[in-house]
Amino acid sequence: MISPWKDPEFLAQFKGRTDMIAFAEKHGIPIKAQRSKPYSEDENLMHISHEAGILEDPNFIAPDDVYTLTRSPKNAPDYETMILIEFRDGVPVLVRNLGDGREERAPLKLFEYLNRLGCENGIGRVDMVENRFVGIKSRGIYETPGATILWAAHRDLEAIAMDKEVMRLRDMLAPKFSEVIYNGFWFSPEMDFLLAAFAKSQEAIDGSVTLKLYKGNANVVARQSSTSLYNQNLSSMEVEGGFDQTDSKGFININAQRLKAHHLVLKKDRPFDWRKGILTRSGR
Repeated sequence: MISPWKDPEFLAQFKGRTDMIAFAEKHGIPIKAQRSKPYSEDENLMHISHEAGILEDPNFIAPDDVYTLTRSPKNAPDYETMILIEFRDGVPVLVRNLGDGREERAPLKLFEYLNRLGCENGIGRVDMVENRFVGIKSRGIYETPGATILWAAHRDLEAIAMDKEVMRLRDMLAPKFSEVIYNGFWFSPEMDFLLAAFAKSQEAIDGSVTLKLYKGNANVVARQSSTSLYNQNLSSMEVEGGFDQTDSKGFININAQRLKAHHLVLKKDRPFDWRKGILTRSGR
């Protein structure tokens, strides 16, 4: 692997991006970066990132021409695009446009189609300051159209088909998972562990989610799942289901014991001054 930025000879010749742009112009090397747009762009199937140059000032408002994939939401269509995404074991297996009936099932085609719909509707723009592994903060502008739509749909399906304690644990692990990826440790034992845990959490995350795509938004409007944990009768406010409301009295009394003990101690040591809204030490 050739990494010029770590080579002393390269660093002596090129102090920054301006030097490299000038070198490319002098030798007729075609590059996307220009003196008027001196920032870097890295693109893959998932996203495109825009960094460096004029974007290094976090208070600089990026003009619309920085974004190269997505339309500005204000220029997106004035009508909603309705789509349905189907998942099996947490993996998207179908996208259907409910307007024109188009369907995509192959993984690559499915993702490319979501990218196209996201771009057309101005979805997936992110302007953020992030923390690099080496301890430096940097400002980045990202466009992630298809992934943003998938994320919204997938999270919503989990809400109906995933146990709440499993979801709590998964959400605790998610920041670490992101950190491991961001820091370049995909091939590591911790990643093996995290992937195994996430794979387990996705068992039986089956069903479909309906979304409205409109001017920068991917809003979930309906969902159904063959593995749903949602019981309409139990949660209904219209009918008496299998949940006995009188059970709540004992539940509340049990959970109140800890709170009562806590506030008894506070009352002895730090009486509450209701006029000032503060806790005060006894004798002060």
